[in-house]
Amino acid sequence: MSSSFQVGSNQLTLLQNGTDFFPRLCADIDAAQHSVHLETYIFAADETGRMVSQALQHAAQRQVAVRLLVDGFGSAELPESWVEEMRNAGVEVLWFRRERGFFRMRRYRLRRMHRKLAVIDGEIAYVGGINIINDIPYAEDFDAPRLDYAVRVQGPLTHDVQEAMRHLWSSVRWASLRKRIRRLRVQIGRGATRSDGKEARLLLRDNLRHRHEIEAAYLRAIHNARHEIVLAHAYFLPGRAMRHALKRAAKRGVRVVLLLQGRIEYRFQHYATQALYGQMLKAGFEIHEYSDSFLHAKACVVDSTWATLGSANLDPFSMMLAREANLAVRDADFAASLRDSVMHAVQHHARPILTPPSHPLAVFLSRLSYGGIRLLVGVLVRQRH
Repeated sequence: MSSSFQVGSNQLTLLQNGTDFFPRLCADIDAAQHSVHLETYIFAADETGRMVSQALQHAAQRQVAVRLLVDGFGSAELPESWVEEMRNAGVEVLWFRRERGFFRMRRYRLRRMHRKLAVIDGEIAYVGGINIINDIPYAEDFDAPRLDYAVRVQGPLTHDVQEAMRHLWSSVRWASLRKRIRRLRVQIGRGATRSDGKEARLLLRDNLRHRHEIEAAYLRAIHNARHEIVLAHAYFLPGRAMRHALKRAAKRGVRVVLLLQGRIEYRFQHYATQALYGQMLKAGFEIHEYSDSFLHAKACVVDSTWATLGSANLDPFSMMLAREANLAVRDADFAASLRDSVMHAVQHHARPILTPPSHPLAVFLSRLSYGGIRLLVGVLVRQRH
């Protein structure tokens, strides 16, 4: 599935899963004339990682300026030999907080660079949630790929993505050189381009100027919802304000549909989310668990007119600790296309949840996990950045 939409001055192409995303990304890298800048949380040493790595190396060998920023925790298993191979080909590679050893990284391990962004020649950008990793986790266990999304952008919004990436690259580069300088603050244009009520904006979350930008956009959209809210989130532990906003929406007659993780990928988050099932079902939410593969999407559609997708989960790690990037789009055609994709997954690849977990062990694990996550995040957010 890939569909293109003209939103103001920007052309947006909605891409579903790596089968849409990786061929487009690599083709754009192969066609690059001047520059390629890529950020990712996970860069895996698999077939997909090799394909992207080779595309980056070939671009660098053509004298294209190539930069790759990877997270030190999410890409911890990327072999040093792969990094050296890319550097030898001319690719600039930086690590975001690559602390070695559990005890050294424990304090900041959850303050990650979770963004998935790319800019090619300053003219094409990608914003989404797809890591550089094979689309199907384990072929022998799954019949379907991870469900995830990205958007290919052409237009003025590309400049905002480029500036956000340039700012973070500069910060990480100076930090890696252990120089104490005042951080450069970039005034991003925020990408809002309007035409007949249509709008596309880049939303960021960091620990400086954009602490609550993504959460605030969600809350505004939920407060204004009149008919339907569709949420697809791999990790769903919304804070009190978000939970209350969703409950108030359901109380005034808005349909609230949740597509959540059905496979256990990370037990702590999985069981913690189930601790909320009782109150969400009582409020009238429709809950569905994606079961054919892992769910990795972070997407929301409100009233089939406003949509957001990107790297940010609705959980405390994304909303309070990590660096995230989302795209928010006000356009009926784009929103309807994303909604159709999510609802297709709900109807064909998910199972409905009608009652909360009742087995004593499941109840214990859910409460223990939820309390543990809240305690852990509470401690971490009090630490200095």
